[in-house]
Amino acid sequence: MAEADSRDKERAKRPAKGDGKSGPRPSGKPTLRTIAEMTGLAITTISRALNNAPELSQETRERVQKIAAEIGYVPDRTALRLKTGRTHVVSLILDPHDEILGFGQSMVSGLIAALRGTPYHLVVTPSFTDADPIDPINYITRNKMADGVIFSRTEPRDMRVKLLLENDFPFVSHGRTELAAPHPFVDYDNFAFAYHAAKRLAAKGRRKIATILPPARFTFGKHLRDGFMTGVRETGVDYEIPSDVSLDDDADAIRQATMRRISEPDAPDGYICPGDAAALAVMAGITDAGKVIGRDADIVAKQTSGIFGQVRPKVDAIYEDTALAGLQMGELLLRRIHGERPENLQILQTPEIWF
Repeated sequence: MAEADSRDKERAKRPAKGDGKSGPRPSGKPTLRTIAEMTGLAITTISRALNNAPELSQETRERVQKIAAEIGYVPDRTALRLKTGRTHVVSLILDPHDEILGFGQSMVSGLIAALRGTPYHLVVTPSFTDADPIDPINYITRNKMADGVIFSRTEPRDMRVKLLLENDFPFVSHGRTELAAPHPFVDYDNFAFAYHAAKRLAAKGRRKIATILPPARFTFGKHLRDGFMTGVRETGVDYEIPSDVSLDDDADAIRQATMRRISEPDAPDGYICPGDAAALAVMAGITDAGKVIGRDADIVAKQTSGIFGQVRPKVDAIYEDTALAGLQMGELLLRRIHGERPENLQILQTPEIWF
């Protein structure tokens, strides 16, 4: 093996046959042998270069990866799975929810950044609101469709987490649970968001504060409620939590509910919106009722999209970086796939307070 590696190093320094940089462009589906013939390197060296093996020189790795990209080489995943037991696929289970603008896009961009330069590819697996959320997990694990999964909107006793832990299947959740067994997660401190938002509205002189929460089954909803209640109790302001709408309702339902309520006696004059889409709907409802934002009511929103910063009138916002969450989850998942312990793979993001 050492002698072969030495010969490969010498060959890597010499141009291969063809255009002086690589051999002639092949016809048909490119394989490892194709790249080996173009470079003059051994197939084992090609494989290690494509997997960024540190014992190879950077020059060799870059040369092989460049040629692979140019000829459109894609690993045979069936053969790879039979040989190594791995698919080199990471699955993001994405469910449709509208409270955060561009949630899926920003999450995917972060994950792609984490996987760049690795042999792993991202596959998005849909999860539908009218289906059992454990269905995609069962499909992936039973059919060995991925080496690890990422999912969001966790519940305190989340069955997906329990199943994956029982099967020792690598995963990272966007959100925490209340299970005793530690598991990898990246979460945003929603308690801190709601707490600081309530304090901000009280400091601006608002007498009654409302917040729109997600359905009670989600863990982050409990964190939001606890932070909100702590904030209003400390400041002594009145409060209400609407029961006719939640973050899972569409924007127009939230707009209409806000328009009706703010026109009634003893209506809230402060709103906490744990998502920028919900904030836009609340702003529209206040305006459609003939009220003025900043005079009749104030808003504190969770901002995840740069677009929301361009909305006028400008309202107070606390930032959540969902692209960073995607990057962090991708990095943690790769570490879990390689055997790192779950308790070492937990990140709680601290809100960025801009006011």
